[in-house]
Amino acid sequence: MPNPRLAGRYAKSLLDLAVERGQLEAVYADMQYLRELLRQSRDLAVMLKSPVVSADKKQTVLNAVVGNNVSELTMAFARLLVGKHREGELVEIIPAFLQQYRQHKGIHTVKLTTAAPISEETKNRIMAQVKSSGHLDLIELETSVNPDLIGGFVLQTGDKLVDASVAYELQEIGRQFEKNDYLYKIV
Repeated sequence: MPNPRLAGRYAKSLLDLAVERGQLEAVYADMQYLRELLRQSRDLAVMLKSPVVSADKKQTVLNAVVGNNVSELTMAFARLLVGKHREGELVEIIPAFLQQYRQHKGIHTVKLTTAAPISEETKNRIMAQVKSSGHLDLIELETSVNPDLIGGFVLQTGDKLVDASVAYELQEIGRQFEKNDYLYKIV
């Protein structure tokens, strides 16, 4: 069962230790790597949460899969989680750490969803526009593709949402026709 408080505490401890040791950027890169690894390998995430698999086996698998791709501090943290039987919480700890890192650095997350993949040039133009209009200095752009948008984009920053998608416009047109105000004006 997900436990956001526990994940937040472990993430905060790792963040504080990384800051203390001057390895914050390395641990941040490690957490991004592990997030992608767990996204791509559902089996790894399931294995980490499984009560049937022994702690030794989980540690062996983590060592084999992660290997030398992460810093020693991150591996020590993973060993600590396995030793405390909290390795299943890694799936929740990673996003908590990334969120706390962004907060620590003053980085604002901007989520951009488009109907088709966009170029780096377009991403840079959008980031520049968001920076200038929102008075935000540090921005991390998360992009995703959703073909259901048909065209256009959805941009979310903090509690603000800009839906400039074709799908949204079609829904709005549909709502206007459902009201059927035009029929009353004719009669």
